[in-house]
Amino acid sequence: MKKILSVIAAALMLSSCGCNKDNDTAISETDNSGNTVEFPVATGRNNVIYELNVGSFTAEGTFKAAEDHLSELKDLGIDIVWLMPIYPRGGGIDSPYAATDFKATNPKYGEISDLKNLVSKAHTLGMEVWLDWVPNHTATDAKWVTSNPEYYTKENGKMVHPNNYGDVFQLDYTNPDLAVAMTNCLKFWVDEADVDGSRCDSPKIPASYWETAIPEVKNHKAGKTITFLAEGDISQSNNKALSTTGFEYDYAWDFQEGGLQNTVGKGVSGTALQKVCEELLNKTKAIAPVKRMLYITNHDQNYNDGGKLIENVYGENRYPLTALVFTLTGMPLVYNGQEVGGKQILDYFHDTKINWNNKDEKMYNIVKNLSKLKHSTDALREDAQTIINTADKSQVFAFTRGSGQNAALVIINLGTDKVSTKISGIASGNYTVKYDGGVSVEKISQQLSDSQEFEIQGKGFLIFVK
Repeated sequence: MKKILSVIAAALMLSSCGCNKDNDTAISETDNSGNTVEFPVATGRNNVIYELNVGSFTAEGTFKAAEDHLSELKDLGIDIVWLMPIYPRGGGIDSPYAATDFKATNPKYGEISDLKNLVSKAHTLGMEVWLDWVPNHTATDAKWVTSNPEYYTKENGKMVHPNNYGDVFQLDYTNPDLAVAMTNCLKFWVDEADVDGSRCDSPKIPASYWETAIPEVKNHKAGKTITFLAEGDISQSNNKALSTTGFEYDYAWDFQEGGLQNTVGKGVSGTALQKVCEELLNKTKAIAPVKRMLYITNHDQNYNDGGKLIENVYGENRYPLTALVFTLTGMPLVYNGQEVGGKQILDYFHDTKINWNNKDEKMYNIVKNLSKLKHSTDALREDAQTIINTADKSQVFAFTRGSGQNAALVIINLGTDKVSTKISGIASGNYTVKYDGGVSVEKISQQLSDSQEFEIQGKGFLIFVK
């Protein structure tokens, strides 16, 4: 039987838009004999978000060229396309996070009409488009510097460079006119390009601003759903005020940096991974209803600090840890190029072009299969409960998502060798889907007891779904 899942377009559209799926009961796959194999469509929100740098994504580096490749992202299983900053750049070092005008596009990328066409195409494919919003600062040569100098923080009469970034000036949110102007800019992109959300750069904006701005933007256009992702880790004590301001998602920075990167890395300890995951889950409960965006890399991780390739950071753990961020909780992020192996340091100041020909087939299949599995599995919806299971081998970590007749068991082996391990605390019953961490997602019928022995490859993972 052909074992790689492919999702019909209608199922993808329903999954990405959070629509009612009662009339669409299955994701269909045709095997090599012409038989139809069906998997139920999940009813919860099971989104996969993709961070896309317009200048790097294609050789042309334009909205139009990116639009022409959106169907490939849909086929990969992407629901949300987050565009890195699309504004004109200033400040002298060409940073995309140094905008000169929040109501214009980078001319190298195209016109506002081109962006609108990209968004429209994404919508026809059942995907959303979010903009990267940079409310903390502008370029030192931004329009507001001369037209509205009162919008900026000043010390001794001089505008301030946040974090010693010489190409930008800090905005001043104690000025109510600045707050109104920034919110109007957010509304502008809803009106002009029909965007669906914002990833909001910088956690330094006061919570009081978001308390006003987020509901105002959400209610700006009748029938339009707008979603907000906070760059900050809201579980950190200095950011917890953001948990009640309307953000649906945040970055799980501590989980990735302190946990996956610095604690787990290339290691073999499933026990260490369990501790990191338990800490994430406990922190996530404390900031509900905010949900987490999980990832093993993003533009900061890939380029900053001298550049960090996932292969160098995680070694062979990059495969099972990709499965982890797709299944543990919340919403997984795929950084552009990660799906073909993430083999390049992408300088987003100069829009390094992604080499799509240097492809890691194993990583591509894992991302695609996990996306499809997430879309078809209620137990993997972003807010489904996670219960840690007990493994009798120190290199193995296991957990269950969901409960009862909607459950998924995930087993990860960080060890280098194949191991036989007993997993306890399983939601017993008949499991109907198995993913062995390679290219195969199988329709099965297998009874699992509450304590079961499994064999799992070194640096591999197993997923069973009821």
